[in-house]
Amino acid sequence: MNGKETKAYPWVVVGLLWVVALLNYMDRQMLSTMRPSMQLDIAELQSATNFGSLMAVFLWIYGLMSPVSGLIADRFNRKWIIVASLGVWSAVTYAMGYATTFQQLYWLRALMGISEALYIPAGLSLIADFHSSKSRSLAVGIHMTGLYMGQALGGFGATLAARFSWHVAFHSFGLIGLVYSLVLLFFLREKEADRKPVHNVTGMSKRASLLEGFRVLFSNRAFWIILLYFAVPSLPGWAIKNWLPTLFSQKLAIDMAVAGPLSTITIAASSLLGVLVGGILSDRWVQKSVRGRVYTSAIGLALTIPALLLIGFGHLLVHVVSAAFCFGFGFGMFDANNMPLLCQFVSPRYRATGYGLLNMSGVFAGAIITDLLGKSTDQGNLGSSFASLAGIVLLVLVIQLYFLRPRAVDFKDEVVGGAVSTTGTS
Repeated sequence: MNGKETKAYPWVVVGLLWVVALLNYMDRQMLSTMRPSMQLDIAELQSATNFGSLMAVFLWIYGLMSPVSGLIADRFNRKWIIVASLGVWSAVTYAMGYATTFQQLYWLRALMGISEALYIPAGLSLIADFHSSKSRSLAVGIHMTGLYMGQALGGFGATLAARFSWHVAFHSFGLIGLVYSLVLLFFLREKEADRKPVHNVTGMSKRASLLEGFRVLFSNRAFWIILLYFAVPSLPGWAIKNWLPTLFSQKLAIDMAVAGPLSTITIAASSLLGVLVGGILSDRWVQKSVRGRVYTSAIGLALTIPALLLIGFGHLLVHVVSAAFCFGFGFGMFDANNMPLLCQFVSPRYRATGYGLLNMSGVFAGAIITDLLGKSTDQGNLGSSFASLAGIVLLVLVIQLYFLRPRAVDFKDEVVGGAVSTTGTS
């Protein structure tokens, strides 16, 4: 590679993985839109309970696998992890088109949870390693827009199912992923510079122990704060994702066919704008202040507080849609800075493990809040439950601002006199 190509390649990585992120969310979301078509052939799906368990098995498996996926990504070549992950979940998506029983769908959905969980820690840590502090938040933010786009495009599974069949929908999306995994084989590469094993005074490799990453992370007080700071906002994040269409329909007295697209498009568009603004602002601010990413993330999270109150208590179209836009924009700013913030406290050798733990906490928070808001909906309290989430977000925001004090814009390990020391670089 010549100098120009080397300088551009970090952005090539973002572009390559943007498509993977899109496929990651598209393949998982499309099932939720195709139930009416599928239940004609698989009678068990006529039961909402059965369909709920089919959706839930993915979340629980995905959450449990996330820390394991992080450990794997920190110890092995991330290119091959990403290629294998995409290949397996795409093959699973393709195979779902041949399913004839509920049990087959259930186990395929569980396998998808395992394979999709392998991607995010590996993908985000690879982007973080390729980008310095001057472009890291923007790079992560652009990658996150792929997730939002995939979530939106997942709805087209219902369009294909209605026009052709649900079998064709699964086959089509699965085939796209399988072909794209071959593209990654030729163009994606690993960055090894920061991942070489560091040796302690005895000469033993710091990567010798599989659980070393857990020990290092859980002995770091800042990581516990980041873990809390990631998990709590995931409560309203998943609430918006899973229940905002229902809330729109109830609040505005409109049909779900209108409420669904209105809510998802509002959130997707505002989140996309938020990650770009948050990424650019954070990358510039951190060059002037070591807490620049902390402040940028805090601004984004602060915007979600009045948004949740207005979503919960507003009744006019302009109020609810404006609040949803404000939430999406703020959450996008927050989303773009989670991995970059982690990079200020965790060395490159443990970042995938760290993000895997964050991902697990977020998914489990989502599973809990989805269940609670379902009960709240049956009781007629969905709006007030949304508004109450603003209080716990405010609490974690105060904790983050008070305790999260990075000492460098990029955390590194160095070897000094044969021993490991930690430092930061700008």
